[in-house]
Amino acid sequence: MTTSTKVRNRVLGLMAFGLLATTALTANFMVTPSQPVRAETALQVAPQAGFADLAARVMPAVVSVEVNFANVADNSDEGDDGDMGQGQGQGQGMPNLPQDSPFRDFFNQFPQFRDQLPQTPRQPRGGGIAQGSGFVISPDGYAVTNNHVVGNADKVQVTFSDGKQYDAKVIGTDPKTDLALIKLEGGQNFSYVKFSGKEPRVGDWVMAVGNPFGLGGTVTSGIISARGRDIGSGPYDDFLQIDASINKGNSGGPAFNLDGEVVGINTAIYSPSGGSVGIGFAIPASTAQEVITSLRNTGAVTRGWLGVQIQPVTDDIAEGLHLTDKKGALVADVTDQSPALAAGIKTGDTIIKVGSDDVNDPRDLAKKVARYAPGKSVDVTLIRDGKTVTIPVALGKMPGENQAANASKPASPEPGSLAGLGVRLAPAEDGAGVKVIDVKPGSTAEEHGIRPGDVILEVAGKEVHEPGDVRSALASVKGAGKRVVMLIRSGDNQRFVALPGGEG
Repeated sequence: MTTSTKVRNRVLGLMAFGLLATTALTANFMVTPSQPVRAETALQVAPQAGFADLAARVMPAVVSVEVNFANVADNSDEGDDGDMGQGQGQGQGMPNLPQDSPFRDFFNQFPQFRDQLPQTPRQPRGGGIAQGSGFVISPDGYAVTNNHVVGNADKVQVTFSDGKQYDAKVIGTDPKTDLALIKLEGGQNFSYVKFSGKEPRVGDWVMAVGNPFGLGGTVTSGIISARGRDIGSGPYDDFLQIDASINKGNSGGPAFNLDGEVVGINTAIYSPSGGSVGIGFAIPASTAQEVITSLRNTGAVTRGWLGVQIQPVTDDIAEGLHLTDKKGALVADVTDQSPALAAGIKTGDTIIKVGSDDVNDPRDLAKKVARYAPGKSVDVTLIRDGKTVTIPVALGKMPGENQAANASKPASPEPGSLAGLGVRLAPAEDGAGVKVIDVKPGSTAEEHGIRPGDVILEVAGKEVHEPGDVRSALASVKGAGKRVVMLIRSGDNQRFVALPGGEG
């Protein structure tokens, strides 16, 4: 493993710790600021008298959130609560993560990070208490917090800075963005704050208010350090990074601009120790506003679904497909019975626009499609065979489960060899493509991620059914530095791989 790879893995491990702390179901929750919105042209200057006036204006709308859980499993390795991840081997359960937490998959996939984490004290199986933060957004008592704070709660109570307490009802949650909407009961004419409609810039001042370590009513200040951060928590990551001090218990609290508007919802931190090191992440106001509006209107969030498996356009793939640049999302597969299939989108298309919005990469495509309601017709612009094509697509509703692949009867393999590529091939059992039965260590194929069991479906846009088809297609690409693109299936997934031509 190279030094750079080790450093990257270490960073991921530390990031995982910060994210886990935000979801702990014990005394406190971690939090981090909000998301990017729209670029502001006016120069923001820190007030010479400090942030006291701003704090006095917004703090009456910020609440501490206390949550009671009737049934909280401890974090031991005993019992049958479904908290054990595959391949643990360390006798450690999933530490205090709610079932709908977006971080459960991360720790199941990378148990080495989970097992390095200090375990929080066990909670009695009879119940538990958690704390976080939130803020009121309307005079009738609607308030925003994190899903990981109030998700699966049996009782929610909020406390204002003046000590007044109210019970609250969970109106709706959205695990994919870690947002939740609650409604305060038994009061009226509450102080409230508004979301910002302006996009913050890197370097703008922010002030975070929340309930760190259960202390309540705590104010910290800093700047926006970066925008558009993807921390691996979900498909719609677009976090603001801020350096205002954020700690356990700040989760769900607001980050304000100097106008007293909410620019983000503190959600996670990066920390090797569990405390603030000046790297916090907040859901942008623009994302939060869309989600909260949907939760308030319907109690749930529904997103448009296109039904494609996509991958980034690398330099090699752009060359092999004769694309002018590497922007967009390459369609590696089209889901059965999906809107994309019905509209005529094909494997090998490169999606560059949804409506009038450019698509930069696969993550960008997912976010842009999700903004549309199911049933909405939207124009999808793509590049196919070097030509720009626009196709109207009636988006569907995102399904809850993936469709299973159909089983096929095995066939007798007829091995062939492509020495230059470093693979041995045989016809696929179901007759669709050519199966890789062996990969030579250090070969071109191995360097490009091809593994035994992969199935080559297409080479240079043409279907292949036997090893000779692959050999002929590779040999047909002449010229130094030329690339040929293969469509490869690995398990249930498909991807494109660009290889040097003339191999074999």
